[in-house]
Amino acid sequence: MHRRQRGSHLGLLLLASQLFQVGLDNIPPVTLAVLGLNVYLYLFPAAPLMQACVSVQQAYWFKDWRRLLLSPLHHADDWHLYFNMASFLWKGIKLEQRLGGPWFVYLLSVFSLLTGLVYLGLEALLTELTQDQSYSMACAVGFSGVLFALKVLSNHYHPGGVTYVMGFPVSNRYASWAELVLIHIMSPGTSFIGHLAGILVGLLYTAGPLKAVMNKCAGFVTSNGYNSGPSAYYGSSGSSGYSGTRGRYSGNHQYAPDYTTNNTAPYTGGLTEEEQIEAAIRNSLNDRGQTNQRGAAPPHGLHLSEEARAEEIRQRRLRRFDS
Repeated sequence: MHRRQRGSHLGLLLLASQLFQVGLDNIPPVTLAVLGLNVYLYLFPAAPLMQACVSVQQAYWFKDWRRLLLSPLHHADDWHLYFNMASFLWKGIKLEQRLGGPWFVYLLSVFSLLTGLVYLGLEALLTELTQDQSYSMACAVGFSGVLFALKVLSNHYHPGGVTYVMGFPVSNRYASWAELVLIHIMSPGTSFIGHLAGILVGLLYTAGPLKAVMNKCAGFVTSNGYNSGPSAYYGSSGSSGYSGTRGRYSGNHQYAPDYTTNNTAPYTGGLTEEEQIEAAIRNSLNDRGQTNQRGAAPPHGLHLSEEARAEEIRQRRLRRFDS
Protein backbone atom coordinates (compact mmCIF):
# COMPACT_ATOMS: atom_id res chain seq x y z
CA MET A 1 0.00 0.00 0.00
CA HIS A 2 1.16 3.50 -0.77
CA ARG A 3 -0.02 7.02 -0.35
CA ARG A 4 -0.21 8.41 -4.00
CA GLN A 5 0.89 10.33 -7.20
CA ARG A 6 1.71 9.59 -10.82
CA GLY A 7 4.89 9.81 -12.80
CA SER A 8 6.34 8.65 -16.10
CA HIS A 9 5.80 5.26 -17.69
CA LEU A 10 9.38 4.03 -17.17
CA GLY A 11 8.15 1.60 -14.51
CA LEU A 12 5.71 0.11 -17.02
CA LEU A 13 8.51 -0.38 -19.55
CA LEU A 14 10.67 -2.13 -16.96
CA LEU A 15 7.75 -4.35 -15.98
CA ALA A 16 7.11 -5.27 -19.63
CA SER A 17 10.80 -6.04 -20.07
CA GLN A 18 10.79 -8.32 -17.04
CA LEU A 19 7.69 -10.15 -18.20
CA PHE A 20 9.21 -10.88 -21.59
CA GLN A 21 12.47 -12.00 -19.99
CA VAL A 22 10.57 -14.52 -17.92
CA GLY A 23 8.43 -15.43 -20.93
CA LEU A 24 4.66 -15.12 -20.99
CA ASP A 25 4.36 -18.88 -21.55
CA ASN A 26 6.15 -19.48 -18.24
CA ILE A 27 3.71 -17.38 -16.21
CA PRO A 28 0.65 -19.29 -14.91
CA PRO A 29 -2.70 -17.93 -16.15
CA VAL A 30 -4.07 -16.49 -12.90
CA THR A 31 -0.81 -14.71 -12.12
CA LEU A 32 -0.69 -13.30 -15.64
CA ALA A 33 -4.34 -12.19 -15.46
CA VAL A 34 -3.85 -10.41 -12.13
CA LEU A 35 -0.75 -8.67 -13.51
CA GLY A 36 -2.73 -7.60 -16.57
CA LEU A 37 -5.65 -6.35 -14.46
CA ASN A 38 -3.38 -4.20 -12.29
CA VAL A 39 -1.68 -2.69 -15.35
CA TYR A 40 -5.03 -2.07 -17.05
CA LEU A 41 -6.46 -0.32 -13.97
CA TYR A 42 -3.34 1.81 -13.72
CA LEU A 43 -3.78 2.96 -17.33
CA PHE A 44 -7.59 3.11 -17.17
CA PRO A 45 -8.54 3.44 -13.49
CA ALA A 46 -12.01 2.45 -12.37
CA ALA A 47 -12.06 5.54 -10.15
CA PRO A 48 -9.79 8.51 -9.43
CA LEU A 49 -7.08 7.64 -6.95
CA MET A 50 -8.70 9.59 -4.11
CA GLN A 51 -11.92 7.66 -4.69
CA ALA A 52 -10.17 4.29 -4.85
CA CYS A 53 -7.98 4.49 -1.74
CA VAL A 54 -9.31 3.00 1.49
CA SER A 55 -9.52 4.73 4.87
CA VAL A 56 -11.61 4.49 8.02
CA GLN A 57 -13.17 7.84 7.18
CA GLN A 58 -14.23 6.93 3.65
CA ALA A 59 -15.04 3.23 4.06
CA TYR A 60 -16.54 3.12 7.56
CA TRP A 61 -17.79 6.60 8.33
CA PHE A 62 -19.11 7.33 4.82
CA LYS A 63 -19.99 3.67 4.07
CA ASP A 64 -18.04 3.57 0.79
CA TRP A 65 -17.19 -0.12 1.09
CA ARG A 66 -16.39 -0.54 -2.61
CA ARG A 67 -12.98 0.95 -1.78
CA LEU A 68 -12.06 -2.40 -0.25
CA LEU A 69 -12.30 -3.87 -3.75
CA LEU A 70 -10.72 -0.96 -5.61
CA SER A 71 -7.77 -0.09 -3.37
CA PRO A 72 -5.63 -3.25 -3.88
CA LEU A 73 -5.88 -2.92 -7.67
CA HIS A 74 -4.90 0.75 -8.01
CA HIS A 75 -1.44 2.22 -7.66
CA ALA A 76 -0.09 5.67 -6.92
CA ASP A 77 2.44 5.78 -9.78
CA ASP A 78 4.18 3.54 -12.28
CA TRP A 79 7.09 2.78 -9.92
CA HIS A 80 4.64 1.72 -7.23
CA LEU A 81 3.02 -0.56 -9.80
CA TYR A 82 6.37 -1.89 -11.06
CA PHE A 83 7.77 -2.90 -7.67
CA ASN A 84 4.50 -4.51 -6.59
CA MET A 85 3.99 -6.45 -9.81
CA ALA A 86 7.63 -7.53 -10.07
CA SER A 87 7.33 -8.96 -6.58
CA PHE A 88 3.97 -10.55 -7.34
CA LEU A 89 5.34 -12.15 -10.50
CA TRP A 90 7.70 -14.46 -8.59
CA LYS A 91 5.35 -15.12 -5.70
CA GLY A 92 2.50 -15.84 -8.10
CA ILE A 93 4.51 -18.29 -10.19
CA LYS A 94 5.53 -20.33 -7.15
CA LEU A 95 2.23 -20.25 -5.30
CA GLU A 96 -0.06 -20.79 -8.28
CA GLN A 97 1.96 -23.79 -9.44
CA ARG A 98 1.79 -25.18 -5.94
CA LEU A 99 -1.86 -24.48 -5.08
CA GLY A 100 -3.51 -24.63 -8.49
CA GLY A 101 -5.16 -21.76 -10.34
CA PRO A 102 -8.69 -21.94 -8.87
CA TRP A 103 -7.48 -22.02 -5.26
CA PHE A 104 -5.00 -19.23 -6.00
CA VAL A 105 -7.86 -17.03 -7.27
CA TYR A 106 -9.79 -17.86 -4.11
CA LEU A 107 -6.77 -17.08 -1.95
CA LEU A 108 -6.08 -13.73 -3.65
CA SER A 109 -9.71 -12.68 -3.31
CA VAL A 110 -9.83 -13.48 0.40
CA PHE A 111 -6.42 -11.95 1.10
CA SER A 112 -7.31 -8.75 -0.76
CA LEU A 113 -10.56 -8.26 1.14
CA LEU A 114 -9.20 -9.25 4.55
CA THR A 115 -6.08 -7.10 4.23
CA GLY A 116 -8.31 -4.06 3.72
CA LEU A 117 -10.52 -4.98 6.67
CA VAL A 118 -7.56 -5.58 8.99
CA TYR A 119 -6.04 -2.28 7.82
CA LEU A 120 -9.25 -0.46 8.75
CA GLY A 121 -9.34 -2.21 12.11
CA LEU A 122 -5.74 -1.25 12.92
CA GLU A 123 -6.23 2.37 11.88
CA ALA A 124 -9.43 2.60 13.95
CA LEU A 125 -7.62 1.11 16.94
CA LEU A 126 -4.77 3.62 16.62
CA THR A 127 -7.32 6.43 16.41
CA GLU A 128 -8.92 5.26 19.65
CA LEU A 129 -5.61 4.78 21.46
CA THR A 130 -4.01 8.06 20.40
CA GLN A 131 -7.11 10.21 19.87
CA ASP A 132 -5.42 11.29 16.64
CA GLN A 133 -7.93 11.49 13.78
CA SER A 134 -5.17 11.44 11.15
CA TYR A 135 -5.07 7.65 11.42
CA SER A 136 -8.72 7.44 10.41
CA MET A 137 -8.11 9.70 7.43
CA ALA A 138 -4.96 7.93 6.16
CA CYS A 139 -5.94 6.66 2.70
CA ALA A 140 -3.95 3.81 1.16
CA VAL A 141 -3.86 2.07 -2.21
CA GLY A 142 -1.80 -0.70 -3.73
CA PHE A 143 -1.24 -4.44 -3.82
CA SER A 144 1.65 -4.52 -1.36
CA GLY A 145 -0.51 -5.48 1.64
CA VAL A 146 -1.59 -8.61 -0.25
CA LEU A 147 2.04 -9.22 -1.23
CA PHE A 148 3.07 -9.30 2.41
CA ALA A 149 0.37 -11.89 3.10
CA LEU A 150 1.62 -13.97 0.16
CA LYS A 151 5.19 -13.64 1.41
CA VAL A 152 4.21 -15.07 4.80
CA LEU A 153 2.56 -17.99 2.99
CA SER A 154 5.52 -18.56 0.67
CA ASN A 155 7.96 -18.55 3.60
CA HIS A 156 5.72 -20.97 5.47
CA TYR A 157 5.98 -23.41 2.56
CA HIS A 158 9.79 -23.18 2.60
CA PRO A 159 10.77 -23.65 6.26
CA GLY A 160 14.39 -23.19 7.15
CA GLY A 161 15.21 -21.11 4.07
CA VAL A 162 17.02 -17.79 4.03
CA THR A 163 15.99 -14.49 2.40
CA TYR A 164 18.53 -11.76 1.74
CA VAL A 165 17.29 -8.34 2.89
CA MET A 166 19.63 -5.55 1.76
CA GLY A 167 22.36 -8.15 1.41
CA PHE A 168 21.92 -9.60 4.91
CA PRO A 169 20.69 -13.18 5.35
CA VAL A 170 17.43 -13.35 7.32
CA SER A 171 15.59 -16.53 8.22
CA ASN A 172 12.39 -16.93 6.22
CA ARG A 173 10.52 -17.02 9.51
CA TYR A 174 11.41 -13.38 10.16
CA ALA A 175 11.91 -12.05 6.60
CA SER A 176 8.48 -10.40 6.38
CA TRP A 177 9.03 -8.51 9.63
CA ALA A 178 12.50 -7.39 8.55
CA GLU A 179 11.16 -6.11 5.23
CA LEU A 180 8.26 -4.38 6.99
CA VAL A 181 10.65 -2.30 9.09
CA LEU A 182 13.19 -1.74 6.31
CA ILE A 183 10.64 -0.55 3.74
CA HIS A 184 9.13 1.88 6.22
CA ILE A 185 12.58 3.32 7.04
CA MET A 186 13.67 3.63 3.41
CA SER A 187 10.29 4.75 2.00
CA PRO A 188 8.40 6.75 4.65
CA GLY A 189 5.52 7.40 2.22
CA THR A 190 4.52 3.73 2.26
CA SER A 191 1.74 2.54 4.54
CA PHE A 192 3.30 0.72 7.49
CA ILE A 193 -0.15 -0.27 8.75
CA GLY A 194 -1.16 -1.60 5.32
CA HIS A 195 1.91 -3.84 5.17
CA LEU A 196 1.41 -4.96 8.77
CA ALA A 197 -2.19 -5.86 7.93
CA GLY A 198 -0.90 -8.12 5.13
CA ILE A 199 1.47 -9.93 7.49
CA LEU A 200 -1.33 -10.50 9.99
CA VAL A 201 -3.62 -11.92 7.27
CA GLY A 202 -0.83 -14.26 6.17
CA LEU A 203 -0.40 -15.45 9.76
CA LEU A 204 -4.16 -15.96 10.06
CA TYR A 205 -3.85 -18.38 7.14
CA THR A 206 -0.66 -20.21 8.14
CA ALA A 207 -1.06 -20.24 11.93
CA GLY A 208 -4.67 -19.25 12.53
CA PRO A 209 -8.17 -20.39 11.56
CA LEU A 210 -8.40 -18.75 8.12
CA LYS A 211 -7.29 -21.77 6.09
CA ALA A 212 -9.77 -24.05 7.86
CA VAL A 213 -12.58 -21.55 7.31
CA MET A 214 -11.70 -21.25 3.62
CA ASN A 215 -11.67 -25.04 3.28
CA LYS A 216 -15.08 -25.30 4.91
CA CYS A 217 -16.50 -22.63 2.59
CA ALA A 218 -14.98 -24.38 -0.43
CA GLY A 219 -16.34 -27.72 0.78
CA PHE A 220 -19.81 -26.21 1.15
CA VAL A 221 -19.72 -24.92 -2.43
CA THR A 222 -18.56 -28.27 -3.86
CA SER A 223 -21.05 -30.25 -1.76
CA ASN A 224 -23.87 -28.18 -3.29
CA GLY A 225 -22.75 -29.05 -6.80
CA TYR A 226 -21.49 -25.64 -7.90
CA ASN A 227 -18.05 -26.97 -8.74
CA SER A 228 -18.40 -30.62 -9.53
CA GLY A 229 -15.94 -30.98 -12.40
CA PRO A 230 -14.13 -34.35 -12.30
CA SER A 231 -10.63 -32.93 -12.81
CA ALA A 232 -10.69 -30.09 -10.29
CA TYR A 233 -11.98 -29.89 -6.77
CA TYR A 234 -11.30 -28.38 -3.35
CA GLY A 235 -9.75 -30.74 -0.85
CA SER A 236 -11.97 -31.08 2.20
CA SER A 237 -9.29 -32.67 4.36
CA GLY A 238 -7.32 -29.50 4.92
CA SER A 239 -5.40 -29.23 1.70
CA SER A 240 -4.45 -25.81 0.50
CA GLY A 241 -6.24 -26.00 -2.80
CA TYR A 242 -6.52 -28.09 -5.90
CA SER A 243 -5.12 -28.61 -9.33
CA GLY A 244 -6.60 -30.26 -12.36
CA THR A 245 -3.29 -31.83 -13.36
CA ARG A 246 -1.10 -34.50 -11.82
CA GLY A 247 1.84 -32.15 -11.44
CA ARG A 248 3.37 -28.93 -12.66
CA TYR A 249 6.92 -28.11 -13.62
CA SER A 250 8.96 -24.94 -13.54
CA GLY A 251 12.57 -25.17 -14.54
CA ASN A 252 14.03 -28.16 -12.71
CA HIS A 253 11.48 -28.15 -9.88
CA GLN A 254 8.37 -30.30 -9.75
CA TYR A 255 5.37 -29.05 -7.81
CA ALA A 256 3.05 -31.72 -6.54
CA PRO A 257 -0.68 -30.95 -6.72
CA ASP A 258 -1.91 -29.70 -3.36
CA TYR A 259 -4.80 -32.04 -2.77
CA THR A 260 -5.69 -35.37 -1.22
CA THR A 261 -8.12 -38.07 -2.32
CA ASN A 262 -9.99 -40.81 -0.55
CA ASN A 263 -7.41 -43.33 -1.77
CA THR A 264 -4.50 -41.57 -0.10
CA ALA A 265 -6.14 -40.23 3.06
CA PRO A 266 -5.63 -43.42 5.15
CA TYR A 267 -1.88 -43.27 4.51
CA THR A 268 -1.29 -39.54 4.86
CA GLY A 269 -3.52 -38.51 7.75
CA GLY A 270 -5.16 -35.87 5.54
CA LEU A 271 -1.89 -34.32 4.33
CA THR A 272 -0.54 -34.11 0.80
CA GLU A 273 2.77 -35.78 0.05
CA GLU A 274 4.55 -32.44 -0.18
CA GLU A 275 3.03 -31.28 3.10
CA GLN A 276 4.29 -34.47 4.80
CA ILE A 277 7.84 -33.68 3.77
CA GLU A 278 7.51 -30.05 4.92
CA ALA A 279 6.07 -31.15 8.25
CA ALA A 280 9.08 -33.41 8.76
CA ILE A 281 11.45 -30.56 7.90
CA ARG A 282 9.68 -28.23 10.31
CA ASN A 283 9.85 -30.86 13.03
CA SER A 284 13.57 -31.40 12.59
CA LEU A 285 14.21 -27.64 12.50
CA ASN A 286 12.24 -27.06 15.68
CA ASP A 287 13.76 -30.15 17.33
CA ARG A 288 10.34 -31.46 18.17
CA GLY A 289 8.73 -34.84 17.93
CA GLN A 290 5.82 -35.67 15.74
CA THR A 291 3.20 -32.93 15.44
CA ASN A 292 -0.44 -33.03 14.35
CA GLN A 293 -1.43 -31.13 11.21
CA ARG A 294 -4.93 -29.52 11.23
CA GLY A 295 -6.00 -31.67 14.16
CA ALA A 296 -5.38 -34.92 12.23
CA ALA A 297 -3.20 -37.81 13.33
CA PRO A 298 0.46 -37.62 12.22
CA PRO A 299 0.88 -39.19 8.79
CA HIS A 300 2.15 -42.73 8.69
CA GLY A 301 5.94 -42.79 8.37
CA LEU A 302 6.53 -39.17 9.45
CA HIS A 303 9.34 -40.28 11.77
CA LEU A 304 11.32 -41.89 8.95
CA SER A 305 14.32 -40.27 7.33
CA GLU A 306 13.60 -38.04 4.35
CA GLU A 307 15.14 -40.56 1.93
CA ALA A 308 13.21 -43.50 3.38
CA ARG A 309 9.96 -41.56 3.32
CA ALA A 310 10.54 -40.46 -0.26
CA GLU A 311 11.01 -44.12 -1.23
CA GLU A 312 7.88 -45.04 0.70
CA ILE A 313 5.89 -42.40 -1.16
CA ARG A 314 7.14 -43.74 -4.50
CA GLN A 315 6.09 -47.26 -3.51
CA ARG A 316 2.61 -46.02 -2.55
CA ARG A 317 2.24 -44.34 -5.94
CA LEU A 318 3.22 -47.58 -7.69
CA ARG A 319 0.70 -49.55 -5.62
CA ARG A 320 -2.05 -47.04 -6.45
CA PHE A 321 -1.27 -47.18 -10.15
CA ASP A 322 -1.12 -51.01 -10.08
CA SER A 323 -4.52 -51.15 -8.34
